[in-house]
Amino acid sequence: MAIDLKSFYASVECVERGLDPLTTDLVVADPARTKKTICLAVSPSLKAKGVRNRCRVFEIPERIHFLMAPPRMSLYIKRSADVYAVYLRYVSADDIHVYSIDEAFLDVTGYLGLYGCTARELGERIRQDVVRSTGIPATCGLGTNLYLAKVALDITAKHSPDFFGALDEEGYRQQLWGYRPITDFWRVGAGTARRLSELGIHSMGELAMHPREPIYQAFGVDAEILIDHAWGREPTTMAHIKAYRSQDKSLSNGQVLGQDVGFEGGLLIAKEMADNLALELVERHLLCSSLSLSVGYRLSAEERVAMARRSRGEDGGGGHGRRLAWGELAESGSVPLPAATSSLREIWQALESLWPRVARPDRPIHRLNVGLGGVRPDKGSSLQMSLFRDADMLSREHARQEAVSAIKRKFGKNSLLKAIDLLPDATARERNAQLGGHRSGE
Repeated sequence: MAIDLKSFYASVECVERGLDPLTTDLVVADPARTKKTICLAVSPSLKAKGVRNRCRVFEIPERIHFLMAPPRMSLYIKRSADVYAVYLRYVSADDIHVYSIDEAFLDVTGYLGLYGCTARELGERIRQDVVRSTGIPATCGLGTNLYLAKVALDITAKHSPDFFGALDEEGYRQQLWGYRPITDFWRVGAGTARRLSELGIHSMGELAMHPREPIYQAFGVDAEILIDHAWGREPTTMAHIKAYRSQDKSLSNGQVLGQDVGFEGGLLIAKEMADNLALELVERHLLCSSLSLSVGYRLSAEERVAMARRSRGEDGGGGHGRRLAWGELAESGSVPLPAATSSLREIWQALESLWPRVARPDRPIHRLNVGLGGVRPDKGSSLQMSLFRDADMLSREHARQEAVSAIKRKFGKNSLLKAIDLLPDATARERNAQLGGHRSGE
């Protein structure tokens, strides 16, 4: 079973105002920003009027009158937890996979005998309980595997008047093999659809019947997933999800800047981000062994045209850096740390050495991402020592970082600031009042 909360942020704002989420025209967007700001959510009634999700405020037709609610991410997290509590009334946490803040998978196979009902009846009971307990409308997809539940949710339920959809493998082939666009299917993005189109494939039925070799040549091992999904098959189960443990662990911090900054301003912001990551290492008793950096720049109109030509194969030039789907130029790099560490001093030293090798001084910076790799538990005595490291200095710094972390936990992230956080290009103070890059509402 896959359950999705309809236009979650917008629905929460409607419920908080005592309004019906299905009939109220409301968008969640930050009014303090320009009209170019992205709407985090639009209510179902606005979608019915042709307003697309994640549009910009200025793209909403002037003839439509709507409410604008500033984001309150802390509230949305609380309401998501309230919905999860409803799921726990029916299913064990071992049989729930939280897919996102507004979507979850539930394996109800073993509960049908307990409740003496069909999967459809149980799904409707849970969906109605969500609406009754929180006021937030929900859609539900049922399937004989995780993939079919997701497709039943995304394609069948969202176009059904009762917000419900159900699929098995046979029904999937009969109902959806000819369905278009193929990008409505889970894991088929615009890039995958374009490569499938080059093979003459525009639907799941055509993918299922297409010769295998060209698909493997185009997609490599990912072809197995595509072919399985074309037939409605999915070998991964809830047990596989719960048993999965990542081999490599990392921490990262990324942000899209409200306004572009220069070379020095970018380094300052990257150091603030590294500071947050170092505090997280100390708080969670972790060490890291490498640092990575990615810097993104806006493309000019001429560069966007050139990028479009390359994507169509009209220009064989390789270009510099990595061009991203949203029309940016990005440079990235990484560097190993001298030893596993949680020291901000050592992380900053690595960042300062990596920065001039990655960042370009001739372009305004629009996006930054700082990552720490090789993250593992700090087991104390197993710490790798070196003749070139000052153990006493590292010990004092670690104690200082622990104190800073404790104060911030108790009094808020802005209760202690470094001098660099007060410089004009700094973003830490503003981001400390945000969750997920948006206003927390607190």
